Amino acid sequence: MTLDAGGTFLKFSAIQGGKLLFHLSGIPSEADKLDHCLHNIIQGFEQVRQRLSTPPVAISFAFPGPTDYRRGIVRDLPNLPGFRGGVALGPMLEEHFGVPVFINNDGDLFAYGEALEGFLPYVNGLLEQAGSARRYRNLMGVTLGTGFGGGLVSNGHLFLGDNASGMEIGLLRNKLEPSRNVEQSASINGLRRFFAQAAGIPFEDAPDPKVIAGIALGESAGNAAAAREAYRCLGETVGDAIAQAMTLVDGLVVIGGGVSGAAPLFMPALVDAMNGIFPTPDGPRRRLFSQAFNLEDPIQLESFLADHSQQIPIPNSSKTVRYDPTTRVAAGLTRLGTSQSVAIGAYAYAIDALSL
Repeated sequence: MTLDAGGTFLKFSAIQGGKLLFHLSGIPSEADKLDHCLHNIIQGFEQVRQRLSTPPVAISFAFPGPTDYRRGIVRDLPNLPGFRGGVALGPMLEEHFGVPVFINNDGDLFAYGEALEGFLPYVNGLLEQAGSARRYRNLMGVTLGTGFGGGLVSNGHLFLGDNASGMEIGLLRNKLEPSRNVEQSASINGLRRFFAQAAGIPFEDAPDPKVIAGIALGESAGNAAAAREAYRCLGETVGDAIAQAMTLVDGLVVIGGGVSGAAPLFMPALVDAMNGIFPTPDGPRRRLFSQAFNLEDPIQLESFLADHSQQIPIPNSSKTVRYDPTTRVAAGLTRLGTSQSVAIGAYAYAIDALSL
């Protein structure tokens, strides 16, 4: 049994043999009321258990933000304010359901699911179809929603860190608002604040992201220029944070979360930020060593898949070797859907632990 626990909704599901059996409709998190939130978590898992034809062997699920995941103790979480002072959530659920309980970060499990069955095999499959020898083994996942989460998978292994705080990308410095961390702009409220600033209205009057997207696309009445600028600022902020992380990761980036549905409005600015230029005394230098591509853009996808390799001579030999002088990274959207990726990642994480 799995759960994607967000600051707004709790999304439950069940997985068997690596296949999703079903999802339950989202249950409100009631994130500021600990007793209500714990009750909703138990009731959600009870509903899943009642629908199963065989008893569950484990519970594995995602929580936003760093905490003591190995012991199942939730520390202070900004997007779930009811959890304060250490809440033994894992032990509580183990006692109630009588099965092992595994908890991990939502960004980590999203990245794990996309690395196993989503974006990473999708891109490598496209490269194989194109006749390219290039393959990717490193995947960074980021989620855009109530918060800004991240996860990293390298060669099939999920990176956690010594304090279960690896890949907390939301804590990077914010390019457009340096006094804030990036999550405060790369989130639902960050997008609303960008819109309010561009439209010259109070933050409280700014609509939710779906409405802003509709305004930007001309589907709803409103300040279209402000809506487009809000999403552009979001893309630039997120792209700058990804570029900072990619200097250490060097691989693919997959994007999920509730705001990702408006990707056409922010992906161009995001990839432009990844391809940004630093001025130096010797002239401009690329932000990243590799060129970044937007795989949701058909033209950029075609260029990314193209083979630029050539034969070069081996010194002091009559032989040649094949060499591709281009280095490429890319960003694109979840291929499974965020909740399903988290569920697949949670399942795989539990199976790994139970197999030890």
